[in-house]
Order: sequence, then C-alpha cells, then structure tokens
Amino acid sequence: MPPHALMLKKGVIVMLLRNLNPKQGLCKGTRLSITGLHENFISAKIVSECNPGGVVFLTRIELAPSNVNLPFVLKRRQFPLIPAYAMTINKS
Repeated sequence: MPPHALMLKKGVIVMLLRNLNPKQGLCKGTRLSITGLHENFISAKIVSECNPGGVVFLTRIELAPSNVNLPFVLKRRQFPLIPAYAMTINKS
C-alpha cells in the first residue's frame, strides 16, 4: 500500500503501484512526471519507455491490504503512486 501521506509537487517523478490500463502503458512500475495536482485527480506525463510523453489523469482508487487477518474490512481510497526519487535496478 502507498504511504498514508503523499507529498507531491509539479515535476516530481512517481511510480505507479497498480496496473490501471496496460494498453495505455499504465502498468505497475511505470514512471510518471507530475504535471498538475488537483483535489480529486492528478495529471501526469509518462516518462517510461512505453508510450513516453503520454498525458494521463489519475484518480483515487480503493486499496485494501491483502495479508491482514482482521475481524473487519480495512479500505483506503488513495492515489496509486509512490515517489520514485531513487529506484533499484529491478524497478528501472
């Protein structure tokens, strides 16, 4: 799951954490550059190899931990992004 507080600004490189639209190049691990921050969506430009330069709009999605055994359902609505200032060779 992404961090609880997401600190972003225009120009920051982020990494996508979920497969949203593989045909459009929005797969897990895709790198994006933030172009606009809004209350309900984020606009970004794809900087990865597949579909570079494409502009996308990301909304919050419902996320739930998969490996937790709790007597209640835990869900969060978050942007599926994480800052990617430095990445390992496996994620680049």
